[in-house]
Amino acid sequence: MTGAMARLKDRWPDRWRPRAPDGMAKRLLALTAVFTLAVQLSILLPSAASFHERWLRDRLQAAELASVGVEALPYSAVEDDTAAELMRIGGVQAVVVGEQGVRRLLLQAPNLPRAPDVIDLRRDHPGARALDPWRTLVGHPDRSIRVQAQPRYRSGDFIEILTPAQPLKQELRAFLLNSLLVSLLISAAAGGLLFAGLSYLVIQPLRRVTRSIERFAADPESPPETASDRNDEIGRVERELARMQDEVRQALRSRARLAALGEAVAKINHDLRNMLTSAQMASERLAGSDDPMVAQALPRLERALGRAAALSRNVLAYGKSEEPAPQTTRIALTGAVTTAAEDAGLDPAGVRLDKRLPARFAVRADPDQLHRILVNLMRNARQAIEGDAARPPERQGRGVVRVTAEIAGTTAIVRIADDGPGVPPRLAERLFQPFVSGRASDGTGLGLAISRELAAGHGGELRLAQTGPDGAVFELKLPV
Repeated sequence: MTGAMARLKDRWPDRWRPRAPDGMAKRLLALTAVFTLAVQLSILLPSAASFHERWLRDRLQAAELASVGVEALPYSAVEDDTAAELMRIGGVQAVVVGEQGVRRLLLQAPNLPRAPDVIDLRRDHPGARALDPWRTLVGHPDRSIRVQAQPRYRSGDFIEILTPAQPLKQELRAFLLNSLLVSLLISAAAGGLLFAGLSYLVIQPLRRVTRSIERFAADPESPPETASDRNDEIGRVERELARMQDEVRQALRSRARLAALGEAVAKINHDLRNMLTSAQMASERLAGSDDPMVAQALPRLERALGRAAALSRNVLAYGKSEEPAPQTTRIALTGAVTTAAEDAGLDPAGVRLDKRLPARFAVRADPDQLHRILVNLMRNARQAIEGDAARPPERQGRGVVRVTAEIAGTTAIVRIADDGPGVPPRLAERLFQPFVSGRASDGTGLGLAISRELAAGHGGELRLAQTGPDGAVFELKLPV
C-alpha cells in the first residue's frame, strides 16, 4: 500500500500536490480571514439592532390591538383572567396609553423586583439602538423593558408596554447564532474563493519567479523557465526577469572568456616580449641596408614593433588590466589617418583610403591610443568589404574607406565610412560588447569594445552612426 501511494505521488504533477502555505500565502490567508470577519461584523451588528427593534415593535402592535379590545368593553372592564391571557398573547406585562397628557393603564402591571429599562422608539438614537441588543444579551435574567412608541391603530400621544427581557434575550441569541453560522458559511465560501483566486493569479506566479531566481542563483547556466504571456504586472516581472538573467549569463560567459584570455596573455607575454626584442634587433641591423625597398618599409616596421612591445610590457588585454590614462597632445589628423590606414592593410589596389579632411585639422588625443582606434575601425571596414560575397565580381575585394571630419563647438567629429554590407541588425545593438564579432570578422570581438573604452578615456565617444546595405558609418568624437 505504501509503495502504491509513493508511485501515485510520483505521478502527480508538482502543482497538484498539497502544499503548506508559505510566508506570503499565510499572510494572504490571515488577511482574508480578518477582512471576512470585519465584513461579517459590519453585517451582524446592524442586523442584531434591527431584530431587537422589530421584536419590540411586534409586542407593541400586539399590545395596541389588545388595548383596542379592552376599550371596546363597557367601562373598559377586564377580568383578571382575561387580562392575563391578553398579556400572555401579546407577550407584555402592562399596557399604558397616553392621550392629551393623561396616562391610562389598560392592563395592570405586576410587581417587579427591578426597575425596568426605558426604550423610546419615537426618538432616533442610532448609537443607543446599536447597543440595546447587547444590553439585552448581558442583562440580568429579571430585567424588564418599558417601551414607548407612537400608536398606529388608535388615537393617542403614545402607547407604552412593559415586557420581560428574557424571551427577547432567548430569541435574540438564537437569531445571532443562526446569523453567525450562515455568515460564517458564506464568508468561508467567499474567502476561500477569494484566496484561491489570489493564489492562482498572484501566489503561484510569484512562486515560479522565486523558483527561477533560486535555480539561477544555484546554477546560472540552468535552462530558464518560459515566461508567461500575461499582460499584467506579474507577466512583465517574469519577462524582465528572464531578460535580466539572459544578460547576466552573457556577462558571466564574457567574464569567463576574459579570465581565460587574461591567463593566456599572462602565459605568452614573456615569450612574446623575447620574440619582439629579437625582431627589434633584426630591424636595427636592417637599418644599415642599402636596399630602397627595405628603407621604405623599415619605419613602418619599427613603429609596429614599438607598439607591440609597449602592449606586451603593459599587458593591455581587455578585462585583464586597465588602460593607462591617455597622454594627450595635439595631433594632426591627416598623418594619423595615413599611418593607421597602412597598418590596417588598406591598399589602393584593393580597399583604398579616401581622406576628405580639412587642412591642418587637429585633435587632442594620445597618439598611440588614437592609432589603435583608427586601426580597429579601418581593419574592420576592410574585412567587411573583403568578406562581402554579395558584391559584384568586378568589385570583389575592392572598396573604399572614407574618412571625414568636422568641428562642432569644442568637439571634433571624425567619421569612418565604408561601402561594405553594413552591420547585421542582430549585432547592431551589441556591437560594442566584448566578444561580439561581425559576420566577416575572424577576430576575438574585442576591437570595438577596446576602441570605445579608449575614446571614453579621452572624454569622447565612439558610436555606430549609420548602417545599411550601402555600408556603415562610425563616429569618433574627441576634444579639439
